Amino acid sequence: MNDIVDGFNYLVTERTAIWQLLGQHVTISLLGLLIASLIALPLGLLVVRVRWLAGIVMALLSILYTVPSLAMLIMLIAVFGLSKTTVVVTLVIYAQVILVRNIVVGMQSIDRAVLEAARGLGMNAWQIWWRVELPLALPIMLAGLRIAAIMCIAISSIAAMIGVGGLGQLLFQGITFDRADMIWAGTISIAALALVCYGLLALLEQRLTPKI
Repeated sequence: MNDIVDGFNYLVTERTAIWQLLGQHVTISLLGLLIASLIALPLGLLVVRVRWLAGIVMALLSILYTVPSLAMLIMLIAVFGLSKTTVVVTLVIYAQVILVRNIVVGMQSIDRAVLEAARGLGMNAWQIWWRVELPLALPIMLAGLRIAAIMCIAISSIAAMIGVGGLGQLLFQGITFDRADMIWAGTISIAALALVCYGLLALLEQRLTPKI
C-alpha cells in the first residue's frame, strides 16, 4: 500500500515531467491509431466487396497479430531503426486485425433487405454507403476502435525501451533503479490514460449511434 501511495506522490512531485511523458505517449498512440484507421477502412471495405479476399487478408492479419509485440518491435528496428516510426508501424500492424475485423462484421451485419430498400429508393452506391451502411455499421466499428485504442496505449508503453519517450519510461527506469514509486506512477498513469480514452470513445460511440 505504501508503494502505491509513493506512486501517487511521485506523480504529484514530478508532474512537469509526467505531463511531458504523457504528451509523448498520447502522440505516439494517436498517430498509430489514426494511420491504422485510414488503412483499415478501405481494406475492410475491399474485403467485404471482394469476398474471396476475406480469408487471405484475415489469415495474414491474424498471423501478424500472434507475433509478440516485443518481438515485432525488435524486428522492425532492423528496418526503421531506434525511432518513433518503429513504434508507430508496430501499432498500425497490431491494430489492423481489430479494426478490419470489426469493419467486416459491422458491414456484414446489415440486413440485406435494408440495402435493397435503399436501392429501391433510387440511391446510388455512394449514398447507400454514406447514409445507410456506415450509420448501421458504426457501433460495431467504433467498438473495434475502442479496443484498438487501448491496445495502442498498452503497446506504446514499450516505446520507452528504444528511447522514444512515453509513460513506459517510468516503468523501465523504475525497474532499472529499483524504484517502486516510479513503477507504480507509470502503472497508474498508463491505466488512467486507458480509462479516459475508453470513456471518451464510448461517449463518442453513444453520440454517433443511430437512435431507433
